[in-house]
Amino acid sequence: MSHESTTAGPLGGTDPIAAAAREPGVALVAGSAGVIGAHAAAEYARVPGWTVRGAARREQSGTAWEPLRADLSDADGARADLAGAADTTHLVFAAYVERGDERQQIEDNTALLRNTLDALRDAPLRHVTLYQGGKAYGAHLPGFRTPARERDPRLLVPNFYYAQEDVLREEAARRGFGLTLLRPEGVVGYATGNPMNILMVVAVHAAISRELGLPLRFPGSHAAAEALYQVTDAELLARATVWAGSTAAADGEVFNVTNGDQFRWAHAYAAIARHLGVEHDEPQDFSLTSTMPMHEETWQRMVQRHGLRPTPYADLVRWQFGDFLFHSEFDNVSSTVKVRRVGFGECLDSIDRFTELLDRLAEQRVVPAAGEARAALTA
Repeated sequence: MSHESTTAGPLGGTDPIAAAAREPGVALVAGSAGVIGAHAAAEYARVPGWTVRGAARREQSGTAWEPLRADLSDADGARADLAGAADTTHLVFAAYVERGDERQQIEDNTALLRNTLDALRDAPLRHVTLYQGGKAYGAHLPGFRTPARERDPRLLVPNFYYAQEDVLREEAARRGFGLTLLRPEGVVGYATGNPMNILMVVAVHAAISRELGLPLRFPGSHAAAEALYQVTDAELLARATVWAGSTAAADGEVFNVTNGDQFRWAHAYAAIARHLGVEHDEPQDFSLTSTMPMHEETWQRMVQRHGLRPTPYADLVRWQFGDFLFHSEFDNVSSTVKVRRVGFGECLDSIDRFTELLDRLAEQRVVPAAGEARAALTA
């Protein structure tokens, strides 16, 4: 499909659904139990004519796509588990494993991609989408050049993003399929039992603060509260994924994909407090990782009284992720000019989106609704 034949969307870019519907295929989303993967699979499932499968180690139920139980860390296992996906035309690779050792992180995550590509070696692959992130620019280090642009050079510091990209480009050149690399930052969305998600950090911290009758405080340093930050809505990223898989101009390219704005956590927390009807106070620098597990009993009482989903507390939020983001004291800004020039022009107001998604979590009974009364404090 030529780039010129794509349909203009309401924001002057490409309508992902209309573009993909012109040339239906079979999508396989690796890592479909995660926030990014689940949203990507759901978005592909909305496209008329497409067959969609989602591969994950955890059980998936009630999905709009065909679930596959797959262990991609083992080469032989991956071939067996993905045997039913031999007709895949579009691979969306969102699988990831966290490792404390950087060398092991590179080795294990590169193996996930290699094993998946090998398992699909006879599939009629037309396109592969691979996700990276701000670490490609050094967002995990003490400061980096902003706004980050796709043409910025790699870092000397090893990174599994680089290793995966090299593997993918080599395979694409050898086998003749297209590829696109998308770089989101701070993905905001929800997937059951997936705790590495800044939305859940904010939602659960705010809910417990309100339950205890406490003002909502940004749980990080003053400098981090005032630094510019950016996020990527999981639904927006999913639409960019479908767009990339059906747009010739995206082939071989790397694109930053964020909501298109920046904000300060100080302002976001103030807006969230107003939305929830609680007081707001100055930032208070403390460790979420050490503090929030001690409020598990409070959360369990909230689950019972408000009829919330009985997700194990340990699976609800990864507090370490919040501590990392909320102690980043430098601006985190990526340019999205490149992706907009090529045709994907969607954008969102991030603070407004936080409040919208908090309401959605309440509708799904993940957290209490903003209007529900908190319990009286007990001794």
